[in-house]
Amino acid sequence: MAREGAGLFAAFRVLGRFSGHVPHVLRYHGRHREFYLAAAVGRSVHTYNVKKLGIVAVSNTLPQDITCLAADRMLVFASYDNILHAFARNKEVVHTYEGHKARIHLLQPFGDHVISVDVDSVLIVWNIQSEEEYLQIDFDKATFAVSALLHPSTYLNKILLGSEQGTLQLWNIRSNKLLYSFPGWDLAVTTLEQAPAVDVVAVGLVSGHIIVHNIKFDETLMKFQQDWGPITAISFRTDGHPVMAAGSPVGHIALWDLEEKKLMCQMQDAHSTAIAGMTFVPGEPLLVTNGADNALRVWIFDGPGGAGRVLRSRMGHSAPPTKIRYHGQSGEQILSAGQDGTLQSFSTVHEKFNKSLGRGSINKKKSKKKGLKLDTMALPPITAFASEVAHQSDWDGIVACHQGYITCTTWNYQKTSMGAHKLRPEEFSKHKPIDIYATAVDITSCGNFAVIGMSTGQVDVYNMQSGIHRGRYGKETAHEGAIRGVAVDGLNQLVITAGSEGLIKFWKFKTKDLVYSTELCSSPSGILLHRDSGILGIAFDDFTISVLDIETRKIVRTFSGHHGRINDMTFSPDGRWLITSSMDCSIKTWDLPSGCLIDCFLVDSAAVSLTMSPTGDFLASAHVDDLGIYLWSNRSLYSLVSLRPLPADYEPSLVTLPSTCPMQDVDVSGDEEPCDEMIEYVSPEQLGEQLVTLSLLPESRWKNLLNLDVIKKKNKPREPPKVPKSAPFFIPTLPGLIPRYIPPEEENDTQSKVVNLGVLAQKSDFYIHLEEALSTNEYKAPLDLLKSLGPSNIEVELRGLAPEGGGSMKVMLSFLRMIGVMLNKKYNFELAQAYLALFLKLHLKILSSEPKLLEELSKLLMQLEETWIHLRALFNQSLCVLTYMKSALL
Repeated sequence: MAREGAGLFAAFRVLGRFSGHVPHVLRYHGRHREFYLAAAVGRSVHTYNVKKLGIVAVSNTLPQDITCLAADRMLVFASYDNILHAFARNKEVVHTYEGHKARIHLLQPFGDHVISVDVDSVLIVWNIQSEEEYLQIDFDKATFAVSALLHPSTYLNKILLGSEQGTLQLWNIRSNKLLYSFPGWDLAVTTLEQAPAVDVVAVGLVSGHIIVHNIKFDETLMKFQQDWGPITAISFRTDGHPVMAAGSPVGHIALWDLEEKKLMCQMQDAHSTAIAGMTFVPGEPLLVTNGADNALRVWIFDGPGGAGRVLRSRMGHSAPPTKIRYHGQSGEQILSAGQDGTLQSFSTVHEKFNKSLGRGSINKKKSKKKGLKLDTMALPPITAFASEVAHQSDWDGIVACHQGYITCTTWNYQKTSMGAHKLRPEEFSKHKPIDIYATAVDITSCGNFAVIGMSTGQVDVYNMQSGIHRGRYGKETAHEGAIRGVAVDGLNQLVITAGSEGLIKFWKFKTKDLVYSTELCSSPSGILLHRDSGILGIAFDDFTISVLDIETRKIVRTFSGHHGRINDMTFSPDGRWLITSSMDCSIKTWDLPSGCLIDCFLVDSAAVSLTMSPTGDFLASAHVDDLGIYLWSNRSLYSLVSLRPLPADYEPSLVTLPSTCPMQDVDVSGDEEPCDEMIEYVSPEQLGEQLVTLSLLPESRWKNLLNLDVIKKKNKPREPPKVPKSAPFFIPTLPGLIPRYIPPEEENDTQSKVVNLGVLAQKSDFYIHLEEALSTNEYKAPLDLLKSLGPSNIEVELRGLAPEGGGSMKVMLSFLRMIGVMLNKKYNFELAQAYLALFLKLHLKILSSEPKLLEELSKLLMQLEETWIHLRALFNQSLCVLTYMKSALL
């Protein structure tokens, strides 16, 4: 199996996950003087500051999802299954406590100890530092199944336990004694909470009752009841207002006035699922809540009536996303449509830029009045959408289809809300048929028009600004079967539609005329157009993928290899890769130029949607039954990755989904052997014997060989530099009465400087190699030596081959043979031409007088002519094709 992380994409991080079903924990940092909120998200713990709800730490991941969370002043305790871990600095695991046989469901830090209770009602007190059991108490599940745990304030070494049978017990865990049993209320206890007053505890029951009880005298002080099912969480305000809040499984919060002993107000739909955790910030009018709907909210109580309003929140999808697409060209926003009916935008930069565009609704005003739970006006989840940024500040820039619904909705990204228009054919404006629905949608690159395909085969065009119907493709319907995909090209020239009957049709965008129709080998399940390159990806019901070029309208590539329905496709920004995801849990990358599979990896749950960043740095994926959007970094941008075709027997590796923290790329150069595939490719000197190969030398080394004398003339100084004559210490004078200086002597240099080089010259290395080559016929050494020399040195070496330069006829013959070998083998072609030209220029007189050399030259002439005729034919052919392309196609 291939190594994890060694492929094209590396797990980076997850977006849009903020909360789960585990209650949060509030902690106070004395030195920072700030409250922090710890929430369990999947396998890790997120820590946020309450002031801004900014994420400050993400813990390392645990092997399984966290099911229970607690914290003391120093450590955060998290458990999964029967194992308890302690995190230090909100980051790394420092302690592990193993001893439970069943799943832990209650945790309580207790000074230097931590108490854990499992579902079999076994209570263990652990010493935090030594990780040893201090005490274990086994309860009989039939008579006392522990369901709630609390350390009452000021009660030294004592804990209060609530049971599913309704009774309560007060234990001293130092002496291991049961101090008192409370008869209870014959209803299961779901939660216990310490009131601000000493000895007073709030007991939440499964019936929805809240009992405010004095445990010192075993007296009930007050009793409340809510109508929304069991009590899931209780919290008390401590900023001077005697208020108690209680959470319910349907997401409502009830606020009770403890002085007047009555319901003060209700906060309906605080969360769309059960309230998991609820805590008033000590000394402040702030309530922190979290729920399984993937939301964290901070409420402030500063208005009349006592109800809170949302001050800050972090929320993702409460049901898995079904379709994700990058919005705009910056690669910083991902639009995501979920099964919860909402459309949301997640930022890849920072969570504070996330925004929710809300739920789809038939009538927004009526929906708001009814509330979240009773909303009959809510639209079904979005199945397909398209977005464009060109005119998004002027009018709606997003259009969406809903599951089994005929009307398409528009959405406004700037206003973060549903748009002004409902797009549906005019004939259905009075009545809405059940069996007809919109299936595919696209928006033009200018942002002016939306093209919508229906299950009946109709394809309609609407104006995005006015919402007016602008025409239909085909007389009645564009296709006989349901529309499986629509696409508009980048210049609004063509509309491409795919029907379930197996046809792809090309239409003129403006005139609505059919241009071309082609039959496919199977029924298409979806299409995707890469506008810049005019390449259309088509996914089929038989799990194959074809790539169609919209210029030639021919299928240019076909890929097979998936063993399940193709869920989604995305192109890389340059159009070179097509990345596909399937129900077989694989994500595959196909290289279009070579037509090969270059990357494949498996994930735990199948990816339902894929989108590649317009900047090419990330691939984003959404998965079956998963609330997060996962980012995968493109490793080819920052490290050496093999993009060679994968072998037929390639076993893809299972890659774990990214966590919240950006992951470090796996270091391939670790303990394992280096990958064989990545051995650096060394190009041979010549790919084929019939090819003409040029040398890799720069032009300056061979191009000016014929013009060296001209260059030297140009560079020659007008007169040689003169050294000033040093003056003598005593200036000599002529003898006589009048002092006269002796004039300086004129230097008369009459010595001849003509030297007979033939007598003095020593044989150079090049000369010696050429002499040797006459007998061995191996010309590599002299050629390599000549290639290493500069133009002036080459000229000197070639001059030295003639007899007057100290050479001989044999060596000149050897040089001509070397050129012959170069022309024969067709390598270093331009060097052979340059060296031969210079040689002829220097030694033309000698060559014409020597018959042996003339014979060798005539052989070279034939070789040269043969090669040049062949090359000229190729050049002419290429020039013809180029001229035709320029004149005919442009």
